[in-house]
Amino acid sequence: MNSYNYSVEERFTRYVQIDTTADPNSTSFPSSEKQKNLGKVLFDELNALGLAEVEMDQWGYVFATIPSNSSNPNLPTICFCSHMDTAPDCSGTNVKPIVHRKYDGAPITLPDDTTQIITVERHPYLKSKIGDDIITASGLTLLGADDKAGVAIIMDFAQYIMSNPSIPHGPIRILFTPDEEVGRGVEQLDMAKLNADYGYTLDGGPLGDIEDETFSADAVKITFHGISAHPGYAKGKMVNAIKVASELVAALPRDKWSPETTSDREGFVHPLAMEGGLEKATVQFIIRDHITEKLVEYENRLESLVKMIVEQYNVPYDFEVTEQYRNMKEVLRSVPFVTEYAVQAMKNAGITPKQSIIRGGTDGSRLSFMGLPCPNIFTGEMAIHSRHEYVSIQDMQKAVDTLVELVQIWEKHQ
Repeated sequence: MNSYNYSVEERFTRYVQIDTTADPNSTSFPSSEKQKNLGKVLFDELNALGLAEVEMDQWGYVFATIPSNSSNPNLPTICFCSHMDTAPDCSGTNVKPIVHRKYDGAPITLPDDTTQIITVERHPYLKSKIGDDIITASGLTLLGADDKAGVAIIMDFAQYIMSNPSIPHGPIRILFTPDEEVGRGVEQLDMAKLNADYGYTLDGGPLGDIEDETFSADAVKITFHGISAHPGYAKGKMVNAIKVASELVAALPRDKWSPETTSDREGFVHPLAMEGGLEKATVQFIIRDHITEKLVEYENRLESLVKMIVEQYNVPYDFEVTEQYRNMKEVLRSVPFVTEYAVQAMKNAGITPKQSIIRGGTDGSRLSFMGLPCPNIFTGEMAIHSRHEYVSIQDMQKAVDTLVELVQIWEKHQ
């Protein structure tokens, strides 16, 4: 592909300027209607490229098909998936992408907020990108490489395949999803409509990463019910639910069991939000571990703390557990070739693959349990959810190369 005129840079810099921030407080789907603005652009571009069965449904999912050109009629359908939304953690409005050509290793001062300085000391991966062309935002917003890098990669791959009919491949489905960042990315997905056998999300980080293991995840909502009384006559009567909830947070371990004190495969219990008043206060937690069975252990331990605290106040509480997603490895270990083919594709593209774990989840986590085994492939997105977010153009191009090699491997091995 040395002579190929990649479109990934041009596509990416356009896509990130479309505000697609997800709204965690919304009950609609998608959580923000503006996500469909990017969906409409992709719908038009997929049609212009000549793909078949191009559709954007009522929920904002974008589908398309690249029909098989193989003589083998029994090939499985492979899906490539990325999400269109960006995280609400940092503004995604008025993103101004800046391309830093042939990055020289010096600190990158972002022009719209000069206190925002990207350095190799704070971002060690950036040191390995010296000589690459780096894209950042301008200092006031995130960049949106998570996951518009994945979107641009898939679109560039589609362009390449449609322009090179001599590349043998089976049927390919393309899927772009909303609301991944708020944990609802495949909530309304019609799997029969998707009609794919195996998949890959394009939502990973460093060059060469292939991830087939995620956290398992639950959410816990704890509600404390206080007792109201006039504050002037409250002695011996009032129980302030805010104080009860605060005692729970204060009782959590400070040196373990938290995101800020764990790494690798260690799990955590993380208080995410707290709100309420005198009569009722809630604390919302996310519970994470790579071993699903440990979630119940953490939840039991957390509830033991709750019981210990409410016994002192003699007030009731509610303890609600909601399953979010499960470790994709539980599915992928039964079909190891899905990951192995991606590893081989990277090698064929001249990339050193690295199998990694995700301290989080992807759409692929839930897709795997919905019948579409779905590991995660690198895009180059780094420092995600922050104003320091950046991506290497060359990393994105290498991801395009990987997908081209990958569909050929599937065509040969099935």
